[in-house]
Amino acid sequence: MLNQSWKTVLASAVIIGGCCFSAPSYAGGLFSGSGNLLTDQLAKMSCCGESACGDESSCSLAECGEGCCATGAGGITFGGWTQVGYHNGGDGVFNDESGSINLHQGWLYAERVADGRNGLDFGFRADVMYGIDADETDSSGNNPGNWDYRNGFDHGPYGFALPQLYVEMASGDLSVKAGHFFTIMSYERVTSPDNFFYSRSRSLDWIEPQTHTGALATYAVSCDTNVYAGWTLGWDTGFDQRDGGSNFLGGFSTAVTDNATFTYVTSAGNHGRDGEGYAHMLLLDVAVTCKLNYVIQSDFEDVVEDGETDNDVAITQYLFYDVNDTFSVGGRFEWIEERDSDGDWGSQFQTTLGVNVRPTDNIVIRPEVRIQPDTDNNNGHEKTVFGVDAILVF
Repeated sequence: MLNQSWKTVLASAVIIGGCCFSAPSYAGGLFSGSGNLLTDQLAKMSCCGESACGDESSCSLAECGEGCCATGAGGITFGGWTQVGYHNGGDGVFNDESGSINLHQGWLYAERVADGRNGLDFGFRADVMYGIDADETDSSGNNPGNWDYRNGFDHGPYGFALPQLYVEMASGDLSVKAGHFFTIMSYERVTSPDNFFYSRSRSLDWIEPQTHTGALATYAVSCDTNVYAGWTLGWDTGFDQRDGGSNFLGGFSTAVTDNATFTYVTSAGNHGRDGEGYAHMLLLDVAVTCKLNYVIQSDFEDVVEDGETDNDVAITQYLFYDVNDTFSVGGRFEWIEERDSDGDWGSQFQTTLGVNVRPTDNIVIRPEVRIQPDTDNNNGHEKTVFGVDAILVF
C-alpha cells in the first residue's frame, strides 16, 4: 500500500520497547485524530512505514495490507483548513503583512489516494487556496500570466493560488505522480498545518523550492527505506517552463537506527528562474525520548543565475517537546549564509520559540517569538517579532 507521506515516516511513530516516539512538528502529530485530512501526499510509502497509524499496524512485509490505515483509499476525500494569524513584524518569508489580523490560508482540496496493495490503482489531488500566503504559494517560477502567477488572481495582499494538481498511479511498492505538486526537498511546508511554527524558516525562502511541475516516482525498497526519482520543469513552476527549466529531483529516506531517520534529496540541472546547478537537503530526525524530538536539516545550493554564481548554505535545528496531548513546546535555531561570485556574503542567525495548544483534534493555536536581524532598518541589530495564529481543520 502506498498511502503514507514520507514526512509521517520521518517524524511520527517509532516503536521502541512499547514506547511511541512522536514528533509534534507534523500534522500527523498535531491532528492525530483527524484521519487523512492533512496528508500532502508528497511521496507514498508502503504500509510497513505506518506504525503511526495505530496499534494494529504492522511492519511485516508478509502482512502488508492488513491492519494498515487507508483512510480515503478507494474514495474521494474532501478537506481543508482555515488559518488566521497576527504578527507585529515581518519575517521576510511568509509573514510580511504585519500589524493586522490576516487570513493566511483558506484551503480546500480533493483527492483520491492511489492504493497499490491489490494491483494497479489510480488517484489524483487538487488544491486551491485564498489568503495573503497566495503570493508565496503561487507558481512564481512561471512566466508571468501562466497558471496562477500574475494572472489577475491577486487582490492587494490577498489572492488565489493553485498549488497542486496531479494524477497518481500506484502498484505494489511503486507510486508515480505527474502534474503540479509540492517539493520533497524541504522539512517545512507551504501548508501551514504541516508545520509546528506559525512563521517559516529562512531557508524555505532562500534555498529551497516549494512546488514543481513534472513527474516523481517513489519506490518502497523495504519497511524503512524509500527511493525517490523524477524530473521537473525547474523550481516553483505550474504547468510552465521558464528559462529552459529541466532538472532531476530525487533521493532517498531510510531509518539509520530504531529511532532516527535520515533523508537526502537533491535537485540538479536547470532550475529555471533560479539558475542552473546543484542543490540538496540533508535531514536527520531523531526521537530522543517518547516526548522529545530533535531534527537537524542542512541545505546547500550552488547555481549560476544570470551569469553570477550563487552559493548558499543553511543549517536549521529543531527541538520539540510533547508535554501532553494538548500542549507542546518547540524551538527553531537557524544559520544561513549566502555568497555570490563577487565574494560578497552575508550570514544570519535566527531563533524561534513557540507553543502549540490543541484544545480539540482539529484546532491548533500557535503563539511564538522570533528573534531575527532587523532587515527593515539594516542597522546590524536584531528585532523580536511576536506572532500567533489559529488553524481550524475540516
